[in-house]
Amino acid sequence: MTEPIPAVPAPLFGASDIRRLAEEIGIRPTKTLGQNFVIDGNTIRRIVTAAGVGPDETVLEVGPGLGSLTLGLLDAAAAVVAVEIDPVLAAKLPETVKEWRPAAANAFHLVHDDAMKVTELPVEPTALVANLPYNVAVPVVLHLLQHFPSLQHGLVMVQDEVADRLAAGPGSKTYGVPSVKAAWYSQMRKAGVIGMNVFWPAPKIHSGLVAFTRREPPATTATREQVFAVVDAAFAQRRKTLRAALAGWAGGAPEAERCLVAAGVDPTARGEVIDIQAFARIAEAKESTIAEAKESRP
Repeated sequence: MTEPIPAVPAPLFGASDIRRLAEEIGIRPTKTLGQNFVIDGNTIRRIVTAAGVGPDETVLEVGPGLGSLTLGLLDAAAAVVAVEIDPVLAAKLPETVKEWRPAAANAFHLVHDDAMKVTELPVEPTALVANLPYNVAVPVVLHLLQHFPSLQHGLVMVQDEVADRLAAGPGSKTYGVPSVKAAWYSQMRKAGVIGMNVFWPAPKIHSGLVAFTRREPPATTATREQVFAVVDAAFAQRRKTLRAALAGWAGGAPEAERCLVAAGVDPTARGEVIDIQAFARIAEAKESTIAEAKESRP
C-alpha cells in the first residue's frame, strides 16, 4: 500500500521576501507607526498555533504590514479581516494575498483605518491575532475588546514588558491599570517570548505573547466607565493607600474610606493588591452612597 504523501506547508515570507516587497512599494519601517515586520516563517507558525485559531473562525488582525502573519492566519482560519492605517501598505496587501494565497483571496477583507477608531467591520471577528505596535498596544487591545464583543479569544504580540503588565495579577510588581482594565473583559496570560532577530528591523527589546479568553465582566450595578475611573484614580498615586489615592475621586478621604469599607476593601491597602471585582465593588459603593444621600434629602 502506498503511503500518503504528507502535505507541504504553504510558503510563508522569509527575510528576502519582506525586503523585496518593501522595496517594491518604497516602504521603510518607521518608528512612528511602530513597524517591525516578522521575517521568520517558523515564528508565524508558532503565533498561529499558540492563538488556537479554528478553521471556522474569522480573525481580526491589526497592523498586518506586508502580510507575514496574514498568510499564516489565512491558512488556519475561515476568513481574516485586517485593519491597516498605512495607505501604501493597505493598498499592497490585497495584491499580495492574491499572489501568495489565491484560493483565499475572497476570505480576506482589508480595512484602511486607525484601529483605535474602528467600531464596525465588514465581518464579525471571533478571534484577535496581531503583532501590535509597542506604543499603542494597550489602548488598541482595550478598544477592540470594548467594541467587538464577538471576540472570544486571541493572541497579541507586544513589547515583553507590556505583555507582563497585561497578564499580571494582583500583588505583582507589574500589576497596574492595563492589568485591571484587561481583566474587565478577559482572562489574560503570558504565552511566550519572541526574540529580536525574527524582525526587520530588529527591535532593541524582546516581544511577548499574551493570550486571552473572553469572560463576563464582574457582576455590578456600576458601569465600566465608573469602574475604570476608580482604577485610574487608584494607580495615579501608586504609593498612597486607597483611602488617600481615592480621596479626589470620592470627594474627600472620609468619603473614600466609607466607600472602601462598604466594598469590603481595607482602606490602608494599595491599588496593586486588589482585583477587578474589588474595584467594581468600590465604584458600586460610591453610586449607592450618592443614591442614599439623594433619598435622605427633604
